Amino acid sequence: MDEILAVSGLVKSYGGKRAVDDLSFVVRRGEVMGLLGPNGAGKTTAIRIIMGILAADKGRVTFCFSGNTTAMDKSRIGYLPEERGLYDDARVLDTLMYLGSLKGMPRAVARRAAMEWLERLELVDYAGQKMEKLSKGMQQKVQFVAAILHRPELIMLDEPFSGLDPINQDLFKGIVRELQDEGLSVLLSAHQMNMVEELCDSIFLIGRGRQVLYGSLQSIKDGYREHLVDLRYPRGEDPSFLRLVRGARVIGEEPGHITLGYSGGSINGLLGDISGGLTILEVTVRKPPLHDIFVDAVQERGEEA
Repeated sequence: MDEILAVSGLVKSYGGKRAVDDLSFVVRRGEVMGLLGPNGAGKTTAIRIIMGILAADKGRVTFCFSGNTTAMDKSRIGYLPEERGLYDDARVLDTLMYLGSLKGMPRAVARRAAMEWLERLELVDYAGQKMEKLSKGMQQKVQFVAAILHRPELIMLDEPFSGLDPINQDLFKGIVRELQDEGLSVLLSAHQMNMVEELCDSIFLIGRGRQVLYGSLQSIKDGYREHLVDLRYPRGEDPSFLRLVRGARVIGEEPGHITLGYSGGSINGLLGDISGGLTILEVTVRKPPLHDIFVDAVQERGEEA
C-alpha cells in the first residue's frame, strides 16, 4: 500500500513542556491506524497539527492524494474532533448539507447522501430537529456522518465511540470497515482497546508525547514478551507448584483450569517443566489482548494507563 499521510519529526511545546516530541509515522492507503496513548499523551495535539488547526514547532506533515504529494486538501479529508462542534440551534439536515457544501458537494448531492446516512443510522425522523434536541449519542452520529459524508480519502477519527452504547459502537465499527474496503484510510484515536484491536492494521502508541510502540498490530503482538497459557487438567490435581516456575505468573485459577502469563522462553520448555507434576488434558497458547500490552507499555514508562 502506498502512503497517503506522512508525519515526520513533529514537535509542539506549551510553556516549555513538550506535548508532542519528535513523532514520525505514516498512514497507508486502505489502512486503519490506531493512534493510542493515555490521557494527556499528545494524541489530540498530533491530530490537530495534521489537520492544520495547530502549527508545529518543528516537523512536517505531507499528504499524497491521487499519487501526488500535496498540501492539505480538506475536501479529501474527513475529521471527527474529540470536542463536538455542531451548532445547537441548526437543524440536522441543514447542518449536514452545509458541511457537505464546504467540502465541495453540490447541495442536491449532499442532501441525498445525508438522508441516506440518516436513514441508516435511524435518525431520519430527526432530520428537521435542531441539534440541541438530540441526545449526546445522536449528536455523535450526526458528527460522524459529517466526517464521512463527502467520502474523503483520509478520515481522522478522534474518540469516535465516545457517548455511544455497545450497539452503536458496533454500528460505527462496521461502517469503518466498509470505508476501508472501499480503499479509504483511517487514523483512529480511541480508548476502547477491543475496538482498536478489531479494526486496526497498525498501531502508533505514544506516551508523554513520544513514540512507545509502532508497527503492525500483528508484529506488536508477536514481539510482546509474554504469552497467555491456558491449562486444563483433572480436577483434584494440585497446580500450586506452577507458582514456582521461572517466568510464570498465575492470572486465573479454578478447579481443573489455570491461566498463566509466561515470559520464561520456549512454551515447550514450560510444558516440559510442568508435565511431571500435572496431567495436561488441554493447552491453549495465545498472545495477550492489546489492552494488556497497552497498559504494560504505558506503565513501564511510569505513567497511568
